[in-house]
Amino acid sequence: MTWVITKLCIDCKDTECAEVCPVDCIYDLTVEDEEFTQGQLYIHPGECIDCAACEPACPWQAIFEDSQVPALFADDTERNAKIFEKHPPEDFTTECTPIKRNPTPDEIEENKKKWGYA
Repeated sequence: MTWVITKLCIDCKDTECAEVCPVDCIYDLTVEDEEFTQGQLYIHPGECIDCAACEPACPWQAIFEDSQVPALFADDTERNAKIFEKHPPEDFTTECTPIKRNPTPDEIEENKKKWGYA
């Protein structure tokens, strides 16, 4: 098993999940790529030890166990793995820069609505 960061992270990117990850398997893309946004974090499926520390740390509720990813975000599981196949390690960093920290409950609900997950 592994964990997946879904589109709910796009343009929100609170980095609490990366800070609590004991194996540093949560990455930020450092290069431009039209297919993958730099406004979200990604979990390396080969490095994830399935500890689940990231899921409760994400205030945006964007992280799911791969078998529990909502159907609406099903393509995020493949995208999460594909980014690590497409890019070499030097295109990533574990020193993630947050976009928005400590969202309010209203901001979390608005973000879910934006992606059709309300």
